[in-house]
Formats: sequence, structure tokens, C-alpha cells
Amino acid sequence: MRDVALAPPAVSSSTGGLADSVFETAEIRPTLPVLARRSGPASAVWEEVTAVELRDQVADLARGLIASGISPGHRVAVMARTRYEWTVFAYALWAVGAEVVPVYPTSSRDQVAWILRDAGCVGVVVEDEQGVMTVGSVCASLPQLRHVWQLDTGAVGHLADAGAVVPLTTVDSLRRIVLPDATAVVAYTSGSAGRAMGCALSHRALASPCDTLLAGWGHTAAPPGEKPAVLAFLPLSHVYGMMIQGLCIRGGVLMGHEPDLSDASLASALRSFRPTYFYAVPSVFEKIYKEFLRTAQQSGRGALFERAADTARTFAAAVERRRLGRGSGPGLELRLQHALYERTVYRRLRAALGGRVVRATSGGSPLSRELSLFYEGIGIYVHDGYGLTETAGGITMQPLGREKSGTVGRPLPGTQIQVADDGEILVRGPSVFHGYVNDEGATRAALPGGWLATGDIGHLDGEGYLTITGRKKDVIITSGGMSVAPAVLEQRLRLHPLVHQAVVVGDGRPCVGALITLDPQFLAHWRAGLALQADVPGREAREENALREEIGRAVAAANSAVSPSESIRVFRVLPAPFDVASGLLTPSMKLRRDAIVRHYAAEIDAMYEARSRRARRPVPQEPAADWDDADNVFR
Repeated sequence: MRDVALAPPAVSSSTGGLADSVFETAEIRPTLPVLARRSGPASAVWEEVTAVELRDQVADLARGLIASGISPGHRVAVMARTRYEWTVFAYALWAVGAEVVPVYPTSSRDQVAWILRDAGCVGVVVEDEQGVMTVGSVCASLPQLRHVWQLDTGAVGHLADAGAVVPLTTVDSLRRIVLPDATAVVAYTSGSAGRAMGCALSHRALASPCDTLLAGWGHTAAPPGEKPAVLAFLPLSHVYGMMIQGLCIRGGVLMGHEPDLSDASLASALRSFRPTYFYAVPSVFEKIYKEFLRTAQQSGRGALFERAADTARTFAAAVERRRLGRGSGPGLELRLQHALYERTVYRRLRAALGGRVVRATSGGSPLSRELSLFYEGIGIYVHDGYGLTETAGGITMQPLGREKSGTVGRPLPGTQIQVADDGEILVRGPSVFHGYVNDEGATRAALPGGWLATGDIGHLDGEGYLTITGRKKDVIITSGGMSVAPAVLEQRLRLHPLVHQAVVVGDGRPCVGALITLDPQFLAHWRAGLALQADVPGREAREENALREEIGRAVAAANSAVSPSESIRVFRVLPAPFDVASGLLTPSMKLRRDAIVRHYAAEIDAMYEARSRRARRPVPQEPAADWDDADNVFR
């Protein structure tokens, strides 16, 4: 092994199952507000649910599940957006010893059929009529499926009524026999390559990172004297969302649910709920930054925002050097500039997130150092953590007072990380999964020698901080033998406000290329700001030339982060973003690289062929063109 990082001892291991925390909190602090729900779909009023109210709802629903024949070990799928009932159903199922199988509500008919059949689900919770129709269309191939409960038609209330005949002592008896190592969740991988596999996660595995994070970092989730609050909006179908749910329930953190991910609904929820801690994936942090910039430019304050953003990054970098013992911190002039922008810019930016957020966490993929420094500079430190489905969520975190932007921190207490000779990250610890259901071969391959082979590549520095550089299977090898990890280039490209998505290609090609999609909102704003005149055909040509030059600058900026041989030399701007419906994104918004390369095979061929023709074309009194200058190709 090339690098090894050991963490401090783990927090004492949990006993019992995940549902115990609901019942224990209700016993100790019955009036503590633990959940919040909107009084109406677009309401700015949030109704708080106390610990004892949640306990009673979970117990009543658990009685209804028992009356319906749900027993310990049964698997029940939950196929809904992030809403209040998702949490109540999950804890009711755990209270009776059943296993939760999260399913994205946007899953296709074939995906739903595969997961329900592979997991052997006896029941499924759906959100609406569309969910009923999807499940109904595959019922014939699911002989074990006996129940379909629909949330929008009052499934929670109907089950609670049906369970009135079941004694509460029955729920308590079943809950108390749930062991920490019993399976709590069968979470299916997003299937970015091949068919999704079900990861068996125990109660202990899901509880361990939550308890460790609460013990070491829980006090940072709110300003002193304020109750911590988190707005849950990412899918609870993803292990990241489930970990946040577990942190809130186990730590007494007020959690609100926002199922609508549209910009308007999320912005409204943040302003009205006013969380103290924010969690998201990098694309959300990127989108928020671009929205800040777009709003500033529309109001004629674009230059002011860019100066303030540069100052924020410079200030945060100076603060980082001081806390790592590598500098004296911001100088007087920088402190004065930062104080000025705090009064005029930064506090207004924080207000867009509700005005109370003090810290945040980014997960799902690495967050760029530039963005991390920006948010820290405006007063919101973003912890960039690392984890995956097979580890029940986070396995690293930034040590308090020693945070280092651009890394994902150090291993959590009780977790060990090694980096193999080929750069693959190996993990061992209490949150690692039992294995893949119905696939012993895949389980053995994933756990060689008791270590989880993550499939991610990265490196540990001399202080034990982990940096993720990409996925092992995503590494590109050009025809010249150059190995290129695409993540760094893609991350840099997305920093440009016009770039929405980027996929680096080049396997077996003479150089690295990129497929780029544009951010629709910022593109419209950018076009409005061009102020081009004259006839429509002429305007369109000039607009295309200006856009080509702007994306060329984004490519040049991305190339500055890598060596010349790893640089993007050809690119193509695509007419539409990648999305889940087309099968080019996973439900957790990750790129399906193989599918994208297949889908755009003709465009990729044409992109390289166009550059090859230019390279072959003789130029009088000039050397033949080579692959050293970036070419840009628009579709």
C-alpha cells in the first residue's frame, strides 16, 4: 500500500436499531421539536412536530404495518420524494424489524421491476397515481409483492386506523429484538455502469457515522444559543440523504422536508425555514454561486460581485494558511476590504440561504477548492466530505480548526483508509456494508482482505488529508498512452457560469476532448447582455462567435490546472443538457459516462475528425497544425 491514514478510536458502538432513537428522545425530551412540515404546498409557515408526536405517529404506523402482515426481515420499498411521510414510514418499518428499500421516484419501469424483484419486496410505498401505475405495470413479475400504499391518498392514516387493534406492546417487543448488525436498508447503487446492486446496510453501519459526526461536530451546526435546523431536500432515496435524516433524528436537530427541487420552491423553503446548517451536492453549490453572479450582473453590480468574490477567496486562503500554521493570516488591507464587502455583499448572499447558515457540507463528488474558499470567505464554511453507498454515507470529515479546502478531510474516528499502488482508495470501518444482496461474487470482489475497494482514486498527504481525483473506471488513456483523470478538468469547466455539465472524453484518441452543455438561465442572461444589433442572420453569427470564444476561455481556464499533455484540445457544445429521462444521468445526478459516449458517438467522431482535417491541411509558410491548440466545434 502506498498511503495509509488511521483515525482516532471510534465513538462507542450503538445498541439496538435505528428506531430506538425516536422512542428514546420522546422519553427524555418529549416536547423537543424534531421535524417540521409546511402547512401547505407553497406555505411559508412550518408546523413543528415534537419528539413525542413523532414517536406516536411512528408507533401507530408500525401497528398498521403489523396488522398488514409486515414482519421482521420483510423488505418494503419506499418510492417517494423527500417528504415528511418518508421519514415516518422508514422509522415505523425499522420499529418492526423490517428493511427499507429506497427507490428513486423517477426510476423507470424496468428499474422499479428489477429492484423490487431482486430485493424480494413484499410491499412498496409510492407517492402518487403515477407511482401506482408504474408499480402496477410490473406487478405480474413480482409474486412476493402484496401491498402498494399511496401517500397522496392517505396511506399513513389508513394504516394507523387498521393498526388500532394491535397492542403497543407488540411494537415495543419487535423493536427491542432488533440487533445492531441486522440489515436496516438495502440501498441500490445508482447503476452508472451496469445493473444496480443492492447494498445491505446494517443499523450499526447507518448509525455509526451519524453518532461520530454528532459527537465531534454536532456543536457547530448552529450559532451558540440557537437550535440547529436542517432543510432536507436531496433525495432520501440516496444514502447521503438518509445519513442527514439519521443525523437529525439521532441528534435532535430540527429537520424540514422540501420535496420540490425547482429553484423557486427551494429558494422559498430556505427563506422561510431558515436552516442553520446546509447540505448539498457540488452542483447545487455551483448553481447557487452562478445565481449570485447572474443576479448581480442583472442589477449592474457584476463587477462589484466579482471583486467581492475574489476578496472572499483570498481572505479564506489567508485564514486557512494561518490555521494550518503556514502564515500569519489576512493583512490589514485585506481585512478592511473583507469587512467592507461583509456589509455590502456577503450578508446579502447569506440571506439567500435563510440568513442563519453557519456551516455546510458538500458530498456526492468533490467540491472545487475555489468554491470552497468562496463560501468560507462569505461566512459559510463548507465541509467537503467523502463516502459512498457501500459505507452508509460519510467516512471522512474536515478536522475542526484544521480544515483544508480542496481535500475531503481525514478519516472519521474508527475508520481506516489506504491508497493502493494503483491509486485506488480502500476503506475499513464500522460503516462498511455487509455485501451485495444475491451476489456473493460481487461482494468478494468489493471486499478483498476485509477492505472495501471503493473504485475511487486519490491520494493522502503527509497530514492524512484525502484528496479524490476521480473514479478508477473513468480514467482516460489516449492513443499516445497518456492517462488522464477527467474529474479535475470537468470540475474546472463547471466553474464557468455558462457551463452546466462537462464530460471529458478521449479513450484511444490522439488527445483529450470534452462534451459541454450550457446553463440555460445563464445563457439567456449572457445573450441579453451582448447588445448586438443589425439583422438577425448577422446577429446570430456574431453571437455564435462570441459564445465560441467564451467557452474557449472556459476550456483554457480548465487546462491551466493540468499539464499540456492532459489538456482539452477539442470540444463540442451540445444543444441540450444531460438528464435522467434520457438515461444520461443517474437519479442522484451523476454522469452515466458510458451511456453519454454511446449516445454522442457520432458527435465525438465528428469532433475529432474535424480537428484531424485541420491538422492535415497545409498552411503556406507555416508548420503543419498539430494537437497543441484547442479547437472548438459547435453542433
